[in-house]
Amino acid sequence: MSGKASISTTFQKRSADIQASWMQQLSNVSVSSSGRIANEDLKRQAGEFLKVFAAAIKSGRTDSIDGSEWAEVRSFLEDLSRQRALVGFGSDDTATFVFSLKRPLFEALRVESLTDPQQLADDIWTVTLLLDALGLHTVKAYQRAREDVIHRQQQELLELSTPVVKLWDGILALPMIGTLDSARTQIVMESLLQKIVDTESEIAILDITGVPTVDTLVAQHLLKTVTALRLMGAECIISGVRPQIAQTIVHLGVDLQGVTTKANLADALALALKRIGVTFTRQ
Repeated sequence: MSGKASISTTFQKRSADIQASWMQQLSNVSVSSSGRIANEDLKRQAGEFLKVFAAAIKSGRTDSIDGSEWAEVRSFLEDLSRQRALVGFGSDDTATFVFSLKRPLFEALRVESLTDPQQLADDIWTVTLLLDALGLHTVKAYQRAREDVIHRQQQELLELSTPVVKLWDGILALPMIGTLDSARTQIVMESLLQKIVDTESEIAILDITGVPTVDTLVAQHLLKTVTALRLMGAECIISGVRPQIAQTIVHLGVDLQGVTTKANLADALALALKRIGVTFTRQ
C-alpha cells in the first residue's frame, strides 16, 4: 500500500479516534480555556477541518498544499485565522490548532503500520510536511487578518481623534491632539472640508494646543489644510500657538504669512465671532 493510500485509509478507519485525541490535545494547550471559544464550537471546527483534510489526502496530492485539491483546506484555515484574529487569539494559539493534530495522526498511523516500520516512517514524514505547510499558511493568514484589524482600528482612531465641532452658526473648530502626519492630515482635511460643505460655515478654527511639537513637516500639513479651506471659500484661524511653537516656526523659517493665528481657542473664537458680525455685551 502506498503512503498516500495508507494515510487516507487511516483517516477513514480512525477518524473518530483522531478527533477525540485531537480535542484532548487542544484542551491540554489551553486553547479553549480562555473563554473566547466554546468547546462545542471548537469540536465543530475540528470536525470540519478533518473532513476537508481527509478529502484532500484522498485526492493523492500530498507533495504540496498549493493545488486545487487543497483549496478547501486553505480556505477553511483562512476563515479560522480571520475569526480568531477578530476575537483576540494570538498567532501561537491559532497555529496550535493545526500543529496539535500531529500527535493524534502519528498515533493512528503507528497503530495501522505496526508491521511495516518503513511505511510508518514514510507516512509520518508526509504528514509532518503537510501539517507544517498548513501551519505556516495559517500563521500567514492570521497575520494578514490581524494587519487588517489593526489598520481598521487605526483608521477609526484617526477619525475619533479629529472631531469637527460646531461652535457657532458658521464657525467650526477642530481640536488636534498628538502628532500630525500625512495620513492624519488627509483625514483632517477630508472631515473638515465635508463639514464646511454640510454646515455652510465661513470660518474654521484649527486648534493645535494638543500638538506636542511643530516641525517643518507639521507646518506644511497645516498650510495645506489652510489652502484647502481657502479654496472652499472658508477662512482658517490657527489657535493654540504657544511661545515655544512660535519660536520653533520662526527658527524653521516656515512662512505663515497670511495665516491668522491666536494663542488660544478663546481668542480665536472671539475673532471668528467678530468676523461674522456677532458681538456680546456683559450684563
